[in-house]
Amino acid sequence: MTSSAAKVLPLVLATMTSQALLVVLAPTVVAVGAELGTTVGAAGQARSVTAAVSVAVSLLLGTRPGLLSVRRLLVAGSVLAVLASGAVAAAGSTATFLAAHVLVGLAFALLLSGGFAGLAAFDADRRPWATGYVAGSNALAWILVTPAAGVLTEAWSWRAAEALPAALAVAALVAAPAARPAPSARAGAALAPLRVGVARRWIVAEVAGYAAWTSLLTFAGAFFVQRLGVRESLAGWLLAGGAGAYLLASVRSGRLSRRVPRRRLVATAALIMAVLLPMMLAVARSAPVAVALFCLLGLAAGIRTPVSASLGLDQLPAQPAAMMTARTGATQTGYLVGAVVGGAVISGAGYPALGLVLAVVMATSAALVLGVDDPEPPRP
Repeated sequence: MTSSAAKVLPLVLATMTSQALLVVLAPTVVAVGAELGTTVGAAGQARSVTAAVSVAVSLLLGTRPGLLSVRRLLVAGSVLAVLASGAVAAAGSTATFLAAHVLVGLAFALLLSGGFAGLAAFDADRRPWATGYVAGSNALAWILVTPAAGVLTEAWSWRAAEALPAALAVAALVAAPAARPAPSARAGAALAPLRVGVARRWIVAEVAGYAAWTSLLTFAGAFFVQRLGVRESLAGWLLAGGAGAYLLASVRSGRLSRRVPRRRLVATAALIMAVLLPMMLAVARSAPVAVALFCLLGLAAGIRTPVSASLGLDQLPAQPAAMMTARTGATQTGYLVGAVVGGAVISGAGYPALGLVLAVVMATSAALVLGVDDPEPPRP
């Protein structure tokens, strides 16, 4: 294994585990609602609980500089991920199911913050490459966990699917000691991004972008099952197809960002997503068409996410850990808003209305990111 690959592997596993804790809900949410006697929208609020806890933890990390050690974040997050998966699988009611996602939120915040903060250990020339792979590991969770969770849900139970994020957490725990140290922030540094105008604009743009994207991810499985009549096991594979497109774009985004100004690239990808979201949720009438649109959304998101993360690191280049902690908070605020709004819109007006709402939110993100600084000019 090359030196760069060895450095990025713990970060990839940690980020993949953090995403696995979330994606396991997509193909199982209908079965969870049926067994626990609740609606899909109510069961989907597990994402809201996860998000609220993760935002709180992200703020706490800024007041405790010792907690920003990458290795500590990865080890603690991995252990909590195993406990969280067990707690979710053991839930016997909607209340205990939602309460178990407090642990999911703790694990998610630690793993995601550590995964992206570890990118600061890479030289500037290798950081875009590493960012692409760490961001792409989100898609790996969709590719591996989502279809397997759908199969386990249909064959046994949604509870069996919780073994998947637990297994990844064990792998992340084993790899965590190999993580390289990265510059840590001083106490209170996590609040610095909120005090700097350009950093604050980037955070708001990320919140809007993630609110739209993660709302789609939260309810895409239910959309395929409820609106298009797809079985849970097949829905997992369809979601994995979009994740494969995301991964393909993510690992190549570093090269693209060297040729196109990053602000323009992020804004363009967000506008493409704004067009595709209502086409998938409101216009598509068959599974093949909806899957094709979902894959195109995955390609656009696979460009937007890592390039935006790279842009965020450069807003406060002396405090990369603080910016990536802020990114975790922005991500989870997006999850919180997306889950709440998505659940409310689906329950009230249905999936077509959700597509229109998410399009407006994503277009807002595109407009906001154009006000962010891009100190790195594109190369010929």
